[in-house]
Amino acid sequence: MRIEHAAIWVKDLERMKEFYEKYFQGKANDLYHNEKKDFKSYFISFDSGCRLEIMKKGDVNETPSQDMTGWAHLAFSTGSKERVNELTETFKKDGFKVMSGPRVTGDGYYESVIEDWEGNLIEITV
Repeated sequence: MRIEHAAIWVKDLERMKEFYEKYFQGKANDLYHNEKKDFKSYFISFDSGCRLEIMKKGDVNETPSQDMTGWAHLAFSTGSKERVNELTETFKKDGFKVMSGPRVTGDGYYESVIEDWEGNLIEITV
């Protein structure tokens, strides 16, 4: 058994699609649009086979909070410490907030954590 995909609600669908394509080499499918339900989405595929669905709907409540139950972050493995460092610097230069790192965590991971355009946490690991 494997996880087929994860999904996240977003405010700006096109901007978030570009984010995952540019920084994580994702490949998005064609836009799905259900006009009757005011729903749009993309499935973004990654080389590992994992997929992320980004979704937008007109009536979704926009009350983000880091202090809640549910998904905490999305993690991407880069394959090396050097790549974690490079990608973190790229995010910093491009105006993203770096929340922590790069560093070795208490449980031995080498990582940094950034916020995407909408405040979602992205963990960049080896």
